[in-house]
Amino acid sequence: MIHNPNNIRTAGVPLESAQKVMIMIHGRGGSARDILSLSEYIQDKDFAFIAPEAKGNTWYPNSFLRPISENEPYLSSALEVLASLRARLQSDFNFKIPQIYWLGFSQGACLALEFVARNAAEYGGVFGLSGGLIGPEGTLRQYEGTLENTPIFLGCSDHDPHIPKERVLESETIFRELGGNVTAKLYPNFSHSINEDEINLVNLLIADSH
Repeated sequence: MIHNPNNIRTAGVPLESAQKVMIMIHGRGGSARDILSLSEYIQDKDFAFIAPEAKGNTWYPNSFLRPISENEPYLSSALEVLASLRARLQSDFNFKIPQIYWLGFSQGACLALEFVARNAAEYGGVFGLSGGLIGPEGTLRQYEGTLENTPIFLGCSDHDPHIPKERVLESETIFRELGGNVTAKLYPNFSHSINEDEINLVNLLIADSH
């Protein structure tokens, strides 16, 4: 195991008493503390927030558009961290799948989206900010399971230097095929960062998911 699944930070309501939990996944060069700072902008105060931290602050070494083998074994280890975190939330804190939400930025968004596609279920919500499904163009997307109308939001610049808009739109299509209730939004000439409109949409989808 390259990444340590126990290297986590939390915020918000204690896990023991929270009604909902949001797993927040940082981007390349970021940290658990960085991504947890976004929790201050989530209007719903019933959440516990939990964020794993990558070894060396990077989940996998190369672009998410490279052949998957070039990002191994880091990618598999990163996905394993998310699997173990989800399992622990279910077994130790009795969260049901619909009480679990995912939010990732950049590399963290790619990781969250890939995990959710590979482990489709009726989550509370999935928010991929500046990210898309992992793998080169033409990757076979043979995902199983169904998202059962899980609210999904994909937000990205239409000229992001790291995330081609085509991949965001391809991911939108895949998540729709998996049964997700997808909202995708491309922001004209926006930078590789998170904007106020994205946070507003995340809050809106959380409020609607009650």
